Amino acid sequence: QVQLVESGGGLVQAGDSLTLSCAASRRTTSNYAMGWFRQAPGKERECVAKVSWDGISTYYSDSVKGRFTISRGNAKNTVYLQMNSLKPEDTAVYYCAADSISISAPTMRGDYWGQGTQVTVSS
Repeated sequence: QVQLVESGGGLVQAGDSLTLSCAASRRTTSNYAMGWFRQAPGKERECVAKVSWDGISTYYSDSVKGRFTISRGNAKNTVYLQMNSLKPEDTAVYYCAADSISISAPTMRGDYWGQGTQVTVSS
C-alpha cells in the first residue's frame, strides 16, 4: 500500500505564491506517474497537473497553465506543485495522486490518493 502525504496548503492573498509538497511512503513510486487534483465546494474533482515518472512529460489544465509548475524531487517519490499568481478561483482542497500505470488522458487513474490540503486564496 502506498501512502501519500501532502503539505504546504494555507491561506494566501490573490497574487501570492504557494508550494505544495507530496511525499510517497514507498520508493517504488519513483516509477509512478504523480499529479495534483483539486476540488472546490460543489464542483467535481479536476486534474490540474501531472508529471511522468521520469519528470519529463507534464500536463496542465488550461485553468492553471502558465501559473503552476509541477516537478518531482530527486528521489522521484516526491512531487511538488509551485503555484504562482494565485486567484480566488484556485481555492480548493488539493489532492496528490499516484498511478502505477500512466494514461495519456488529461487526468489520472487515481490508484493512490493523499488526504488533501486546503488552499484558500482571498481577494
